[in-house]
Amino acid sequence: MNAVSELAPVISAANDALRRDFPLRPFAIRHKLAGHPLLTLPRIAQLAAELPRDLIEYNSGKVAISQDPDAIPSVDLNPVEVVKRIETAGAWMVLKRVDNSPEYRRLIEDSLLSVARARGFNSLRDAGFEQLEGYLFVSSPNSTTPFHLDSEDNFFVQIHGEKFFTVFDNSDRSIASEADIEHSMTKHRNLKYDESLAPRGIEFHMFDGDGCYVPYQWPHWVRTAGSHSISMAITWKTREVRRINDLHFFNSMLRGLGWPQQPPGAQPAFDSVKLAVYRTATTAIKPLRTSMTMRKILRRIALGKRANYYLKDA
Repeated sequence: MNAVSELAPVISAANDALRRDFPLRPFAIRHKLAGHPLLTLPRIAQLAAELPRDLIEYNSGKVAISQDPDAIPSVDLNPVEVVKRIETAGAWMVLKRVDNSPEYRRLIEDSLLSVARARGFNSLRDAGFEQLEGYLFVSSPNSTTPFHLDSEDNFFVQIHGEKFFTVFDNSDRSIASEADIEHSMTKHRNLKYDESLAPRGIEFHMFDGDGCYVPYQWPHWVRTAGSHSISMAITWKTREVRRINDLHFFNSMLRGLGWPQQPPGAQPAFDSVKLAVYRTATTAIKPLRTSMTMRKILRRIALGKRANYYLKDA
């Protein structure tokens, strides 16, 4: 899939949802990625052998919706074995930043370009699609992805298997408070879930070729059905999303020092000062992140001793 046709978009939405709901509300999508050679188990196993180990996270799929991140059960297999044995491994796995591979990068760009054109734009940048990233998910039958939120916009596409994807309004602070959002971004993504929240969820029931748009920071949880599942999150961050994320990170640091902050946007002038300080510091640290060893050390310093929990040698 090296070219995109406006007559046959890679990702499409029914009922003009791209114009009506994007980017503020979730909606169902259809896509043409099911069966793509880059998204088969043999190719994903190859990718698992090639990726840096700290870009692969996996554990048992038998977890709670409201899973304590300090008590996540592990799977005693290496990443390649997990993929090859996914039908019986009882596992959940994510391969992160697959966009670092040129082949997967082209796939992601083609997919988002079809959305940009459907919205009347000629390029990804014109449509506001920046900092493109891709995440591949491989899950065993009857697995659960706990309640959490992600700090980017996401076209989630189901490649193989049956999946139930339930999302919740990110403006409802009774679901996720400012402190919860900061914690999920800087410590662990999992959020506390109570069954009383269930009526407020929007559920997408997906098979091969289905998907959904997940707006920025909308909490969600996911479960698979009776066969293994392959899915991909095609994500991006706009300039505004990057700004808000940086403020959340800085606010989390200040909260950890005992100085809880107003949410981004409540104090615009102070936000500008915090943003300048935070970006100066992170720019200085960025060159260190080329080494996996340094990434592990930096995660531990910034996020605590459990930051590298998904690395068996951590």
